Amino acid sequence: MNRFVAIVVAGILVAGAAGANVTEETLANDQASTNQIVTNGMGRDLQRYSPLEIINKDNVGKMVPAWAFSLGGEKQRGQETQPLIYDGVMYITGSYSRLYAIDVMTGEELWQYDARLPEGILPCCDVVNRGAAIYGDKIYFGTLDARIVALDLKTGDVVWRDQIADYKAGYSYTAAPLIVDGLIVTGNSGGEFGIVGEVQARDAETGELVWTRPVIEGHMGTLNGEESTMTGELNATWPGDMWKTGGGATWLGGSYDARTDTLIFGTGNPAPWNSHLRNAGQPVEGNTGDNLYAASRLGIDPKTGEIKWHFQSTPREGWDYDGVNEVVAFNDRDGNQRLATADRNGFFYVLNAEDGAFVSANPFVKDITWAEGIDETGRPIFVEDNRPGDPTEAAEGNKGEVVFSSPSFLGGKNWMPMAFSQKTGNFYVPSNEWGMDIWNEPITYKKGAAYLGSGFTIKPNYEDHIGSLKAIDPATGDWVWEYKNDAPLWGGVMTTAGGLVFFGTPEGKFLALDDETGEELWSFQTGSGIVGQPVTWDMDGEQYVSVISGWGGAVPLWGGEVAKKVNYLNQGGMVWTFKLPKELASNE
Repeated sequence: MNRFVAIVVAGILVAGAAGANVTEETLANDQASTNQIVTNGMGRDLQRYSPLEIINKDNVGKMVPAWAFSLGGEKQRGQETQPLIYDGVMYITGSYSRLYAIDVMTGEELWQYDARLPEGILPCCDVVNRGAAIYGDKIYFGTLDARIVALDLKTGDVVWRDQIADYKAGYSYTAAPLIVDGLIVTGNSGGEFGIVGEVQARDAETGELVWTRPVIEGHMGTLNGEESTMTGELNATWPGDMWKTGGGATWLGGSYDARTDTLIFGTGNPAPWNSHLRNAGQPVEGNTGDNLYAASRLGIDPKTGEIKWHFQSTPREGWDYDGVNEVVAFNDRDGNQRLATADRNGFFYVLNAEDGAFVSANPFVKDITWAEGIDETGRPIFVEDNRPGDPTEAAEGNKGEVVFSSPSFLGGKNWMPMAFSQKTGNFYVPSNEWGMDIWNEPITYKKGAAYLGSGFTIKPNYEDHIGSLKAIDPATGDWVWEYKNDAPLWGGVMTTAGGLVFFGTPEGKFLALDDETGEELWSFQTGSGIVGQPVTWDMDGEQYVSVISGWGGAVPLWGGEVAKKVNYLNQGGMVWTFKLPKELASNE
């Protein structure tokens, strides 16, 4: 339903109702246009870098709150959104599929939209939402019952809504949509329920479906309402009919590389987790057991939905190492067009932008047990003894051999986005140092039921820290510096030309570090754990920094022994906005 507050008309007038619509050019120039943020990632390449330097190493220590906004109510769980800023208004999403419009000058609410969620939704990893998208005169976001909704940017009224998939089968949607050339592009969530990952593109104006691209081999894509091409080759890497419930959820959304006109989407774990059921333990003649295109990155033609290239980071996946982590488009120090991704499996990959070809891979966490390394083709060198055992070969009971694997199934890095600095040429990667006991169990598919075939217990690898923010040189894979944190890191990172790295911790601290040394330059206690994504923009000669605070997400739900380290943390829902005192802020 919509709820308007008394200030809505006055607020919109103050915000500037005469603002022009958001165009493809607006989206393309998002990083350079410092007075706005209209894309997830502060640019569709997902660099999360701002050229602003009004706030810098010399003065960030004097940064103070400008205003704060409470999401209100009792729905205070897992606030993972990235704010958008346009025409004097901040737009944020909240847990349980809510969207707010806030006056950026005052922090006052202009309007709020609450999706009417049905009974029986099946989000695996908390009731989160990671942000919205703006195009034309509309704002778009997804809901936990696997719908995409288009709202009027000024009023919050529903313009159109459409169903991405059937929530009763385990589908949901939590990512920020991606808009390219008038198409709104979405993924899907639900990999733990035997769903099939898919990317869909709709006309942003009308909501009409233009193309679909399933990401598991054997499934048929569509274009303009007709069948187009099959994904992959039927049964080339999947046994029997298991491809029909093959997983590969595209749950984190994608990026867009304008240099090559390519959408880049990551795909999640193959289903079920029990890899022996998928021929991963014993590939047979004519079937590699790689289970394409799960645990992969896909380059997709934005006009047709055809797959241009793929890179599979974890073939024969058996640890829930989703391949969804964001792919960042960047130019290296030699001017080469590259892509970078820090995989859940613990390796930091650099790929060639044109065709997704493997360039390099290096560990970004301290302990990796499932593979000895990555060979010259980009394929893992498996440690076969560290694959969870086949339960059909168990001497007694239905439980396969238990192994200790690191990283844990929540990954060396999970959903929380890293950042790239054009100033240093380094990436800033939020990571976690943890492992797990994991074992396989028998499982059969049932619609709407968990489809794992595995059990697990997460454990910290070190006593003094789990979270670890690392500055990584993409040319060498070397760690330039490391910032350790007691609790797991679960929020996004942002860098600026002012030489700063912004991020938050579950303990509630919002921090600014020196991008060259990792030295802490400023911090602020927000009152709840931060799992959101910081942004920065300028207005009237002043630079502002915002982040949402509100503990939740997968860690307290799935964290095993690790969850005990954070079970004292309070939930919340508060947007904090900071700036320098007026006398220190100058754009001269």
